[in-house]
Amino acid sequence: MFRLFDFSLKMSGFPMREAHAAFDEILAIPEADYLAHIEAQRKKIVAFHLENNTFYKELVGKKDKIDWNNLPVLTKRDLQRPLTERLSEGYTQKSVFVNKTSGSSGDPFVFAKDKEAHALTWASIIYRFGWYGIDFNSSFQARFYGIPLDFIGYRKERLKDFLGLRYRFPIFDLSDVFLEKVLKHFRTKKFDYINGYTSSIVLFAKFLQKKNLFLKDICPTLKVCMVTSEMLFDSDKELLETQFGIPVVNEYGASELDLIAFQNPKGEWQVNSETLFVEILDDNNQPVPNGQEGRIVITSLYNKAHPFIRYDIGDIGILDEKSTPKKPILKQLTGRTNDIALLPSGKKSPGLTFYYVTKSIIEDDGNVKEFIIRQTKTDSFEIDYVSEEELTSEQIKGIQEAIDKYLEPGLQFSYNRKNSLLRNARGKLKQFISEL
Repeated sequence: MFRLFDFSLKMSGFPMREAHAAFDEILAIPEADYLAHIEAQRKKIVAFHLENNTFYKELVGKKDKIDWNNLPVLTKRDLQRPLTERLSEGYTQKSVFVNKTSGSSGDPFVFAKDKEAHALTWASIIYRFGWYGIDFNSSFQARFYGIPLDFIGYRKERLKDFLGLRYRFPIFDLSDVFLEKVLKHFRTKKFDYINGYTSSIVLFAKFLQKKNLFLKDICPTLKVCMVTSEMLFDSDKELLETQFGIPVVNEYGASELDLIAFQNPKGEWQVNSETLFVEILDDNNQPVPNGQEGRIVITSLYNKAHPFIRYDIGDIGILDEKSTPKKPILKQLTGRTNDIALLPSGKKSPGLTFYYVTKSIIEDDGNVKEFIIRQTKTDSFEIDYVSEEELTSEQIKGIQEAIDKYLEPGLQFSYNRKNSLLRNARGKLKQFISEL
């Protein structure tokens, strides 16, 4: 069988055969030797960038001794300068893979990977999707993603979808009329798996629930659903598994890095230790013990074109106590560091706490399709929601009581019923927004 996906990567200049071989060698390293392997690779990538990357040399500065824990933590703000100033010697914008982040953290930037590193990223993705019997050369994907609306960008993405065996559902219109059209495609196409933004896929599941339909009955070829880019709550996962009739896999990644964590068949959120080194750091940039919460800081172990060394991705999480160097487990992803609610008492709370507490009440009758929470003042919040009917006084009272109990009393909420919610240029929905 002609392997169209592999061929398209090869034609783009990514050495996939060598990447698969290198990835297999990493997988074969025994657990007993893995910590030494990680430490050696960390030293190797740091030494390379200190010798070949002016931007990184300036960031590190003059140090008598280079110790891992005294290396600077790279932030997204550090990267908001021309890419040409950040590329390593021997690399140009024409010789590397160039892309830009979505800006969901509020700090978008352009980044680069050398083609060997990007090929290794694809080897990592292919390996993990293979856990669920998905082969990018033969498995047909139902893709819930945004898409550029300019002519060239739109056609380029559609071509990539064709080469990647994907049928894309643009998610800027998520009305029942549009979702009815989506459903018709599942009736006529033999999709193997679903992949896309969590909120859009959840909305499709709610649409099916309202119609008392089960997707596996409509499209029997479906095997698995992968959700990404937005938080997946337990209640939403249960809804997806019920309405789709297939396993739901939680994915956590970043375009500038790789898949960071991917739920394995045992239900563990297994961290990518093959191409990345993931740390959880405190406010002083020091590692915290497994089981404690901190900032997620990531090193790309093989990207020579551009340094991502101790890179603060802007998220907060916890590594499981049972983690090992070869198999780290992400116990919890709490949210983004810039999604913190500042309260009148001086308390700081992850914004998703508000969303989670409110969610259990606001969606209990199936009336509300989706919602976001915006903090406008330290004591004032607005909830924008999409529903067929206005929230009832009982629901509003329940939200207030839950917030008083789990966060603090005296917070003011107002409610705005909308026809649709504002998504970013790529179609992502941000559940909590601080306007302070």
